[in-house]
Amino acid sequence: MSNEADRNRTPTIKRREFLSAAALPIAAALTPPALLAQQRGSSTSAVDRIRVGIVGAGGIVGSTHLPGLRRMPGVEIVAVANRSLESSRRAADEFDIPRAYADWEELLASDGIDAVLIGTWPYMHRTITLAALESGRHVLCQARMANNAAEAREMLAASQRHPNLVCQLVPSSSGYSIDSALLSLLAGGQVGEVLSVEVQRLQRGFANFGGELDWRHNPEFSGYNVLNVGAIYESMLRWLGPGNRVMAMTRVHVPTRRDEQGAQRAATIPDHVEVLYELRNGAPVHMKFSETTGLSRGNDTWIFGSEGTIHVDNANNIFVGRRGDRELAAHPNPPEGQARHRVEEEFINAIRGIEPVTMNTFEIGVQYMEWTEAIYRSAESGTAVSLPLAV
Repeated sequence: MSNEADRNRTPTIKRREFLSAAALPIAAALTPPALLAQQRGSSTSAVDRIRVGIVGAGGIVGSTHLPGLRRMPGVEIVAVANRSLESSRRAADEFDIPRAYADWEELLASDGIDAVLIGTWPYMHRTITLAALESGRHVLCQARMANNAAEAREMLAASQRHPNLVCQLVPSSSGYSIDSALLSLLAGGQVGEVLSVEVQRLQRGFANFGGELDWRHNPEFSGYNVLNVGAIYESMLRWLGPGNRVMAMTRVHVPTRRDEQGAQRAATIPDHVEVLYELRNGAPVHMKFSETTGLSRGNDTWIFGSEGTIHVDNANNIFVGRRGDRELAAHPNPPEGQARHRVEEEFINAIRGIEPVTMNTFEIGVQYMEWTEAIYRSAESGTAVSLPLAV
């Protein structure tokens, strides 16, 4: 795209080497040395009993993470802290948790907790992670790693200061059903060299003027996170590797929303985002995210290569066409070959020294937080922003 991009680009990238690198699970390649050391050396001291404290027991924590942890032998959910003691007691009653605390600080100050699951909004992830590590607890943190890239780097640095503790981010589930198939197609050279990529993640409803100001629209709680941009880039990292530079335009189509008291407040987090960035081989990637695209086609992914094309439709069906074909054909993706949700299993196994964390490491989180912040910086400045971000 520019001379600057040429300077940042790896001098020689052979097609097979690029595709093979893209097909590797990026998370596995970035596993922290401390976790690799765990895998090598700590299996002799496997932990039979692991006691977990929950900070923020709403939404996916209650529906997915708590059942997932309880399916693991020897795991006990022993404490919970929500935003108030009353809320914590309700969660304790609902999920049969023995102890309820007024806040997360009380929980971390208590005894008998080996690991902490952080299910709060992003604005608390850094603070609780750093405190949990300082108190000697393993950390499983909900996705949208932090408010911004600087906080994400602090979390990574803290994890590196405590190599005996396991740190994991909950990965995005949007790519589970197609990850294995796409990685196999790319590694197998089905598309040749990747030339360009088109991705859209669009809600099909019309703009909700006067809608609710939930935490996703509130920068105090969400930081630089917008829509699902970080989650999709996380998947793109696994499929195609990281980007070099970012150009972005954002819009706030719904300028005000109702807060909890019904008052109208300014909504400053974009509800429509257009991004253009480069892969390491110079291939351009165009991405569109929006919650104001009424009656759109929804989600769509196209990977165009020198020898073939991959299309993933709104229902995550995969279609492939090769040079010489007249149209795309459905690509088999049987359920038994698809990745599955095993976040809680991997977290507990990592604590026990059975396997390292791969989905997702704090390094992966830093990458998607830098990309997310680059979108903001580019939209504000009107210029390209290079990755990784300058500190």
